[in-house]
Amino acid sequence: MKNKLLTLIISVVTLIPSLKAQTDIDALFMPKNNLCGGVIAGQSTWNHYWEGTLYRENLNIGSVNSQFAMAMANYGLTDKLNVIAMAPYVSNTATAGTLHAQSGIQDLTLMLKKELMLKTMMGIEFSAVGILGGSSPLTHYVADYLPLSIGLGSKTGMGRLIVDGQKGHWYGTLSGTYTVRNQVKIDRTAYYTDQLIYSNMVAMPSVFGYNVRLGWRDHAEKIFELYLDVMNTLGGFDIRRNDMPFLSNNMDATRVGVNIKYPINLLNGLSVMANANKTIAGRNVGQTHTVQLGLVYQADFSKK
Repeated sequence: MKNKLLTLIISVVTLIPSLKAQTDIDALFMPKNNLCGGVIAGQSTWNHYWEGTLYRENLNIGSVNSQFAMAMANYGLTDKLNVIAMAPYVSNTATAGTLHAQSGIQDLTLMLKKELMLKTMMGIEFSAVGILGGSSPLTHYVADYLPLSIGLGSKTGMGRLIVDGQKGHWYGTLSGTYTVRNQVKIDRTAYYTDQLIYSNMVAMPSVFGYNVRLGWRDHAEKIFELYLDVMNTLGGFDIRRNDMPFLSNNMDATRVGVNIKYPINLLNGLSVMANANKTIAGRNVGQTHTVQLGLVYQADFSKK
């Protein structure tokens, strides 16, 4: 079964996984006093999932559909230091069974993105970028209701290192992310993982992930790329046979996808972004098929 938060930001991050340009997964920067903002909407669907390592379906829930819209902004404090913010609205439904649909505003994510190194060797421009950030729930949504919960309800902190190499218009990007997650308070006084725990607090395992991107770009205006995204939860336990998923499950996922960004000539600074990805391997997650489409606009607030 599937955790929607992990689909949206852990990659996140995390999930919401994904459309990226001058954001938190590349080595591109917004110039000083420039603001890029926009809205990205999409849908993720699955009807098969991994129960531990067992690949199966569940006719009691049918297909699980997640629709989302995320507002995002990236501001250039300097040419080499950006601040990024994003917050999604999520709506989750199931086509069968009795589980009630869930919807609402999820978590606010804030990040600082800093260029650590820029150097040209053998005609290849190399750069290294560091990112520090975190997230916190914006509403009191019910986290202990997977697979239809809109998030985990956990405050997180993350660090990411990005290495990028570009020759001409062709480039490759490798990044690694470590995320720590705060414990979550749930509305019951006992629960079972691999043992019975008498508490309403759930300890959340940390998450490590890496991302590989290969593609073609013209500065930050035009981008065409293929990517591989891997998430590995460092701990947790498997879903028990025919049971519902739980917050602290060991959720692993491998996704492949394609990303496009292209300017719209009707308005200077306006671009369209599109993304499609699929989960090809996993553990305690759904085999998701995701499509996303967004519009972003860049404005220059420098003194003329």
